[in-house]
Amino acid sequence: MSDPNLSSFIWSVADLLRGDYKQSEYGKVILPFTVLRRLDCVLDPTKAAVLAEKVKREAAGLNPEPFLLKKSGQLFYNTSPLDLKKLMGDSDHIGENLRTYMQAFSPAVRDIFESFEFHIQIDRLAKAGLLYQVTEKFATIDLHPDVVSNAQMGAVFEELIRKFAELSNETAGEHFTPREVIRLMVNLLFIEDDEALTKPGVVRSLYDPTAGTGGMLSVGGEHLASHNPDARLVMYGQELNPESYAICKADMLIKGQDIANIIFGNTLSADGLPGKVFDYMLSNPPFGVEWKKIEKEIRKEAEEQGFNGRFGPGLPRVSDGSLLFLLHLISKMRPAQDGGSRFGIVLNGSPLFTGGAGSGESEIRRYVLENDLVEAIIGLPTDMFYNTGISTYVWIVSNRKPDARKGKVQLIDASGFWQKMRKSLGSKRKELSPEHIEEITQIFGKFKKVTRDGVPISRIFKNEDFGYKTITVERPLRDAQGNLVLSTKGKGKGQRQPDASLRDTENVPLSEDVNTYFEREVLPHAPDAWIDHEKTSTGYEIPFNRHFYVFKPPRTLAEIDAELIGVTDRILKMIGGLTQ
Repeated sequence: MSDPNLSSFIWSVADLLRGDYKQSEYGKVILPFTVLRRLDCVLDPTKAAVLAEKVKREAAGLNPEPFLLKKSGQLFYNTSPLDLKKLMGDSDHIGENLRTYMQAFSPAVRDIFESFEFHIQIDRLAKAGLLYQVTEKFATIDLHPDVVSNAQMGAVFEELIRKFAELSNETAGEHFTPREVIRLMVNLLFIEDDEALTKPGVVRSLYDPTAGTGGMLSVGGEHLASHNPDARLVMYGQELNPESYAICKADMLIKGQDIANIIFGNTLSADGLPGKVFDYMLSNPPFGVEWKKIEKEIRKEAEEQGFNGRFGPGLPRVSDGSLLFLLHLISKMRPAQDGGSRFGIVLNGSPLFTGGAGSGESEIRRYVLENDLVEAIIGLPTDMFYNTGISTYVWIVSNRKPDARKGKVQLIDASGFWQKMRKSLGSKRKELSPEHIEEITQIFGKFKKVTRDGVPISRIFKNEDFGYKTITVERPLRDAQGNLVLSTKGKGKGQRQPDASLRDTENVPLSEDVNTYFEREVLPHAPDAWIDHEKTSTGYEIPFNRHFYVFKPPRTLAEIDAELIGVTDRILKMIGGLTQ
């Protein structure tokens, strides 16, 4: 848990900023200053030794970096004789000295402050006459690891990130996933790995290609540590937004992770961790975002590398790149023979059913289902995310399915599992309670059909239940007299010519014979029809809502009449009141 006193003390800096900064901008100052003070305290015990080592190695004409890292005992160092407390001794040059101090950090740490655009805030604070006061405030906090552990510091930082995300809730959803949704996903991810949860010294890797502020990585780490303190989770991520990248990297640094594993850039057009595979992955990619800006790079990879690249199964329409992230994660799965992988990804409803047979979306669904990769899809309540109220779905994907799940997919309708929030945040009005998370996890873990009060909650399907063949039904072309028109050339010469205006298609479940279906469903209505087998294509869709639809009989006419009479009486009374 975070230290409420420490958290509120750091938060009190907001009182200094009020008026000169909007609430939604507080994080631009408080987060980088918190990181700066933490690093300041962490490096304090070895500072003199690091400075002496620098002089010694440079005098010998050697690159000092590896020696400085060793002396600091950390994954970073600082070569300035300054620290935050010394900066207080020269109020006239605080801005200049603060910049010098920051520039003396090792490159990976400098990158954090550059991504925060901290130099802009230094100028802004100086202009407002606040730079000395804010720096002094942070210089008085003792954030040394002996006083505040990595776990405590991480929790404080998480709390600050959450608060700032809520203050700027118009954009929070792009970079911040609600913590209870992450906890559910992490539960589902780890539930089948007894070794990771119990075996001492076990090491696992966790990757998020849309890392945002690092929430999924953090919650994943917390979950594993709570079950197995002797386990180690090595975290990897990539993030496109500079400020979110800076926050994520800072959060990882504060928690003792190697920040070289956190990459800046667009995951889809420039994979920052090529060739790497992972044990676990989590992602909440942007919903329904077009990928036109990176279309050239994506198509080039798909065409040149095919299944050796990430996008061999197919490409979705340019207006929605969600399924590109699904394919990217599949490409990062550890081969099954080496232990395999599991991942969770949050998608909107579109990837479940958009696109007919032969479309990019359908081909991607076909690939994941025919390769038996989908363990479960969980439908969440609406109004769960900060920037959208739409229905969302968690896909759990694995190439190491337990025997009971092989060849099958579990659909769970958790849309009724929610409680109302005391205060709405943007579009987020509902949340999952710990009890909801536990119940959904149990339903998933038991892998059984569940019905409550006649309403299905969990259903089990075979992979092929989602497949179908689209057949093209032709009807003959006739002349004005109603006679058949025959083809005069080509391989169909002498045969009936199809009438394009009467052409139709039918979707036949994979479990049913095409000809049997045709004879039963089509021929009784169109005895002269035939199937053009050359045009038959296979498609896959997951009509989630249809599988959980429960028919509600309409109200009786007597009920409707009684209601209409009541409404009419009220209207007549109102009219009567107006005429008096």
